[in-house]
Amino acid sequence: MLNFSLSDEHRSLIETAGRFARERIMPVAAECDRKSEFPVQVFKDAWELGLINPTVPEAFGGAGMGELENALIAEQFAYGCSGIQTSMLANGLALTPIKLGGTDEQKKKYLGRLTSEPIFASYCTTEPVAGSDVAGLRTRFTKHGDDYVLNGEKCWITNASLASFYVVFATEDPDSRHKGIGAFIVDRDAPGLKVGKHEDKLGQRASDTAAVHFEDVKVSKANLLAPAGAGFKLAMETFNQTRPDIGAMATGLMQRCLDESVAYAKERKTFGVAIAEHQMIQAILADMAIGTEATRLLYQKAAWNLDNGVRDPIVSSYAKAFGADAAMKIAVDAVQVFGGNGYVKDYPVEKLMRDAKVLQIYEGTSQIQRLVIARSLLR
Repeated sequence: MLNFSLSDEHRSLIETAGRFARERIMPVAAECDRKSEFPVQVFKDAWELGLINPTVPEAFGGAGMGELENALIAEQFAYGCSGIQTSMLANGLALTPIKLGGTDEQKKKYLGRLTSEPIFASYCTTEPVAGSDVAGLRTRFTKHGDDYVLNGEKCWITNASLASFYVVFATEDPDSRHKGIGAFIVDRDAPGLKVGKHEDKLGQRASDTAAVHFEDVKVSKANLLAPAGAGFKLAMETFNQTRPDIGAMATGLMQRCLDESVAYAKERKTFGVAIAEHQMIQAILADMAIGTEATRLLYQKAAWNLDNGVRDPIVSSYAKAFGADAAMKIAVDAVQVFGGNGYVKDYPVEKLMRDAKVLQIYEGTSQIQRLVIARSLLR
């Protein structure tokens, strides 16, 4: 029998994360967007509440929550500000490959660090010539005795300026494509590792984004996460695990668009009545609600699948592709509801529109998701 209800524990988690978003994230969101700064103290406060790194297993000091709980937190944080949310929960992208493929020693050391102090970690796949085409990455690793040496560049790395360690995907031979890719855990203080300039982005400006450069960076054998040939599969499985979070983020942003638009439509008057009385506005609001709820159901199904061992990764692509596109449309519609006021920074919806766009780009563009879905259908 199907059951779409959430447990009391889920509802309590939503209430806690939602209250944190309203009280700690929303009050600083506009200023952080304007200054392109991430509020580190907000992160630390969320860490103290147990809302950061929730999927770290209990054996390594974590709460041992599932992907559904993680996604529920993501939705609430994104309601407050999806830029802040991206950096708040980006540790999940870095810890997932360690959780999936790390040795017990690696898990104890690095997952333990995340749960013992409020630190950041970054996940590094994207390069100037390898975004959606992960198999085309050019960062090289060579073996030197029992150790490895990394050379190359990663770009668009979330929390690069803040991270204490990085999960880095590199190749033994670029011509081997996915067959040559391995993965490493690299500490921030490794000689030869340099963080590039902070990116001045269109949206999600509160999220720290920068390049990371590797010049003869030595990595010990103990920090080999995946050997050549195993890294690509690990990267893909990581994305499968984390894509429901993008759907959840899109849902939070859409819910904010809907709530702001409903409130504004009740107050703003034209032709002697509130614009909420006009059927065209009502139709826009109805479509917003449909897109929001449909994405919520998709991301929750994808997360539920992961937590219950249901091997159906295509649902993660459904949630990511549909949610990202719906969020962009709904954010544009919110600006339309606000009219001229929607185009100025005195009102929140112009920021929501800017923030929404990157959902269609990172962790696999909407076009790539459709290719993944189509290939699955054709198989």
